[in-house]
Amino acid sequence: MTKDTQQWYASWFDSPFYHILYKDRDDTEAQHFMDNLTDYLNIPEHGEILDLACGKGRHSVYLNSLGYHVTGADLSENSIEYAKQFENETLQFEVHDMCKPYKKQFDAVFNLFTSFGYFEKEEDNLNTIKAIHADLNASGFGVIDFLNSNKVINNLVDENVKTVDGIDFHQKRSVVDGYIVKDISFSAEGEDYKFQERVRAFTLEDFEALFEKAGVYLLDVFGDYKLNRFDPKTSERLVMIFK
Repeated sequence: MTKDTQQWYASWFDSPFYHILYKDRDDTEAQHFMDNLTDYLNIPEHGEILDLACGKGRHSVYLNSLGYHVTGADLSENSIEYAKQFENETLQFEVHDMCKPYKKQFDAVFNLFTSFGYFEKEEDNLNTIKAIHADLNASGFGVIDFLNSNKVINNLVDENVKTVDGIDFHQKRSVVDGYIVKDISFSAEGEDYKFQERVRAFTLEDFEALFEKAGVYLLDVFGDYKLNRFDPKTSERLVMIFK
């Protein structure tokens, strides 16, 4: 069985195998990032946050536990269905295409864990930044947490196997036409599966050009979840604050 769709992320992110492969994500590190980020931005008490491309809601749930009113939005119906079990009066989840503005404005819009740059249409990258800008209130901040393409490409592991829950995920990585590509193949439940992840290898300079086109002002750039200075050669992440 080969998953081959026009929008690869619509099928892969909706697949239970996606969540199996990445189940070992560091929640403690993610929570410290949210602590550092909300403190740095000085988001008002009970402020409104949009977690854009929220997945199953791990960041949203933690932000809500800090006292913020949080909306989690994602294209994956399965992820939103799962996340809805955590809903309360100040935490809601909704299926939403992040290329389009949301129906309200927020004190902050977070786009986390490289949830950007995988669109088939180049203009959708610009549309997403415009939508985030439209989703901010007068004092609001946008945040995009992206991979550091320079370091990823320079340290690319061509091929490896990762075994999770008895499934051997064969992963092959390459750089093709400006995209960082990961081909994932595995067998489970008597069937063979193939998926592909494609993320545009955006650099800080690429984002700066997009921000300028979108009429967005880049305020700060950090290189990790502790909000240390960004270094294009050594930083783990590319975290951009804008409005």
